[in-house]
Amino acid sequence: MAIVTIGLDTAKNWFQVHGVDESGRVALRRKLARGKVLQFFAGLTPCVIGLEACGGAHFWARELIKLGHDARLMPARYVRAYVKTNKHDAADAEACCEAVQRPGMRFVPVKSEEQQSMLMVHRTRDLLVRQRTATVNALRGHLAEFGITAARGTAKARELMSLVGTDERVPAIAREALLQLVEQIRDIERKIEAFDKQLLSLARQNEVCRQLITIPGIGPIAATALVATVGNARSFTSGRHFAAWIGLVPKQHSTGGKERLGGISKRGDAYLRKLLIHGARAAVHRVRSHQVPGAWIAGLLARRPFNVATVALANKTARIAWAVMTNGSTYRAAA
Repeated sequence: MAIVTIGLDTAKNWFQVHGVDESGRVALRRKLARGKVLQFFAGLTPCVIGLEACGGAHFWARELIKLGHDARLMPARYVRAYVKTNKHDAADAEACCEAVQRPGMRFVPVKSEEQQSMLMVHRTRDLLVRQRTATVNALRGHLAEFGITAARGTAKARELMSLVGTDERVPAIAREALLQLVEQIRDIERKIEAFDKQLLSLARQNEVCRQLITIPGIGPIAATALVATVGNARSFTSGRHFAAWIGLVPKQHSTGGKERLGGISKRGDAYLRKLLIHGARAAVHRVRSHQVPGAWIAGLLARRPFNVATVALANKTARIAWAVMTNGSTYRAAA
């Protein structure tokens, strides 16, 4: 019997293959070296191949699709339930083969090279932001040892940076070391600024990004992140489904007919969720400080705390973003 479904467990050097025929009987168990994977699948008739959505999985899915196979990526947490015995490569491949056949399985869209390239710009920029924060915190801690402190915030951190070379309270030996931190912070900021310009350029070139930027709370960074992460918004059945995928809906633990709702689920892409919440926080702050009108936000702030209103607006923004990406239109505020 011909092989119709395969589970592929990827790794750095060795890949495990588990295949079944039309009747579900095991027809293939094999361990492949990384360099021989594509050669092996090129000799097979087209079939369904299930893989966990992990590092490098999008590359292998694209290559398998080029060979004529139907490669499908699945979240690792959904595949784990089908591991019947102790965890090892063969069991993982069998679990992938079993999971990909389930009618209710949820799949991860395969990202293109362009999407992954744009996401790498975001990931690198986010890494630099975290490195800048760590270096600024180190500078604050070191200066505090000499009684030099400042309030939180970027502006106050710049004041500390300017004091390193001039304040007499900093010993000469320590000054040389701290000046290295100051130079590192400035170098990181230059790199972050370069990435910001690159993302702004990408947003201006992409039609969907230009439409997303019309939504309050979404700028070039969030718009390019949405386009790169989501790809085809029509893979989600509704804006509510999209917001739940990002993790902006209450986590539910209901039983016996009694609903129990907690905080947001925080599932999905944490980076995308962070950008939407930061954008919503800025929008809520502007309404609260009467810089811009906003009846819906003002009414929500009258009933709920600031952070609750922020997350609620992020949820609403995600639904609007889904509608904009699906319909191909710009945002129009309600009259």
